Amino acid sequence: MRLDSLKITLFFLTLSFFGCSFPQIPPEVRLAEDQEQSLWRAGASVYTPVEYSRYKIAVKKGREDIVREEAKFALFRNYKPVETGFRDILRQGEEILIKVEEQKKERSNIIARQLLFFDNKIKILRGLTLKINEGRLARKDLIKAELFLSDAVILHGKGEFDDAELKLKDISMFVTSAEESVGPIINRYVDKNQIEKWQRWVEETVNESKDKGTTVIVVNKSDRALTIYKNGNPFRTYDIGLGRNGSSDKLYAGDNATPEGKYHIIKKLPKSRYYKALLINYPSAEDRKHFLQAKKKGLVPQKAGIGGLIEIHGGGKDSMTYGCISMEDEQIEEVFNIVKIGTPVTIIGAVEYENRISSAVKGL
Repeated sequence: MRLDSLKITLFFLTLSFFGCSFPQIPPEVRLAEDQEQSLWRAGASVYTPVEYSRYKIAVKKGREDIVREEAKFALFRNYKPVETGFRDILRQGEEILIKVEEQKKERSNIIARQLLFFDNKIKILRGLTLKINEGRLARKDLIKAELFLSDAVILHGKGEFDDAELKLKDISMFVTSAEESVGPIINRYVDKNQIEKWQRWVEETVNESKDKGTTVIVVNKSDRALTIYKNGNPFRTYDIGLGRNGSSDKLYAGDNATPEGKYHIIKKLPKSRYYKALLINYPSAEDRKHFLQAKKKGLVPQKAGIGGLIEIHGGGKDSMTYGCISMEDEQIEEVFNIVKIGTPVTIIGAVEYENRISSAVKGL
């Protein structure tokens, strides 16, 4: 009984000595709790998973140390090791936060570069599609790509990188589809061998005009131009329209492409569906040869014929045809009066390596 009384006396003497002031939990513990929330919101588990896992283990151990100290009698608690431990935790968390911000900045920069890349690519492709009739399908894909690009820019600005990257995948899909749509056309107009063949046709046609003192016609698809040569010299040049798929070489009936090759006028039609018209001798023997080869390769529908009735006619240069070459009525009137049956007509894609189409795809 006397021992218990002694203990109580000592307790109250200690209280009077310390003024009821017991060791307190260090403020670093509260700071670490706030820091842990900041790291979680910053995405430390995504950007620095290993470091963040170690950090969480250290925080857990620190909390266990606090629990052990709090289990002791108040006078005998020692929070100094806890304080030291949590200072290390805070330092570790600061380093993680710096690393997270660096990685987020790098990720932001990568996304920004991708956005700029696709923005440039869409602009180039859109410019190309305005130069070829076949661009209408690609433009539909590009419109969708532009909508996703706009969304991705907004998400990137908000720092919502995961969603921005999902939009980038959609952008890539539609841009790729647009490229595949116009790819075969682009390839023809940047192909050196193809252009050299076209150049040879034009040279042969112009030389014939010069040597024989005759009139010839050269149709340049990429320039959308019909030029009349007299005695080997340019005489008149007119703007023209082409088939709906006019930048492509015609293979079969119904493909809406404008044929390429060396032809001649076989009939002058003073009245036609599209004002006056000049009928050329498509298909030529060379066209028939290519048609049969393409059919064997499966490039032509089995039931498709080679087609015909390709004309240079009026009706307006801005109207898309089924494969013919269209002009303004007053201009076909001039051409109709200049040429005669038998006049050579050479139709080519381009005559320059730096043509209207190849120039439009620079930067892709």
